[in-house]
Amino acid sequence: MKSEVEYSAQDLRLASLAKALGHPARLRILSFLHQEESCFCGDLVKEIGLAQATVSQHLKELKNQGIIKGQITGPAVCYCINPEIWNEMKVLFHAFLDHSLHLKSNCC
Repeated sequence: MKSEVEYSAQDLRLASLAKALGHPARLRILSFLHQEESCFCGDLVKEIGLAQATVSQHLKELKNQGIIKGQITGPAVCYCINPEIWNEMKVLFHAFLDHSLHLKSNCC
């Protein structure tokens, strides 16, 4: 009989964010948006070099996790990285990588 494993809210959030970052197209979008000094209101498809459907799908996932914000401004949608969530990600991933994994140098 399997026992139910309970995960902390922090572990669940970290896993959710990791999943959102787990595709190279999303990383490309985030890298591009991170380079912008303000919200980007241009054609992301042109800038990223991926199909419209692909960009839309990945923008949706990033928005669902709150990593980016999108706002309709006239005929365009402007996107930018959400600084609050960006900082949350840095804290969570740093804590996980720095404190949770104590790798032994003599392993395998």
